[in-house]
Amino acid sequence: MSRASRLWAETVERYNDTERTSLWVVAGRVVFTVALIACIWFIFSNSMAVATVSEQSSGRVLRLMQAVLRRLGHPALAERLTMHIVRKLAHFCEYALEGFLLMLCMRVYSRHPLRHITVPMLGGVLTALADETIQLFSEGRSSQVTDVWLDSAGVLAGILVAIVLLLACEGLYYHIKRSNE
Repeated sequence: MSRASRLWAETVERYNDTERTSLWVVAGRVVFTVALIACIWFIFSNSMAVATVSEQSSGRVLRLMQAVLRRLGHPALAERLTMHIVRKLAHFCEYALEGFLLMLCMRVYSRHPLRHITVPMLGGVLTALADETIQLFSEGRSSQVTDVWLDSAGVLAGILVAIVLLLACEGLYYHIKRSNE
């Protein structure tokens, strides 16, 4: 048997002896990665919209939020809600979702996601920078440094929510596991 054949046989044997990735982990990787890609696509597609289309979308959300506030018994608050506030809330919420999904992706791709916390943070900031750069090329739109800061704060908030939920789920898992022993 040649040396290459022996090496190949040893590699196959080692592979067969190693622990394989759970089907649930693979499913989580697929689901969270697709959700993250869809979220980033949504963010970028909003940035590529021309000013008139973007303003119409924000106007619809503003009217909806005002109607909800009135229905909840806060007509004065509904009147104070402006297009500017809605647009900034949209930035924060989009990026909070992205941060949440980035952290979930980090969890399903790494056994120790907190060791690599800078990866989702950097990914979120880079998305925010790309987002604002795209807006430079959209008709009637402009880029703002304050939006990058707001987007980054949203990413951080999403990451923190994901960490809290992950720690709670892990604690619950170990509690159930100990009580069943």
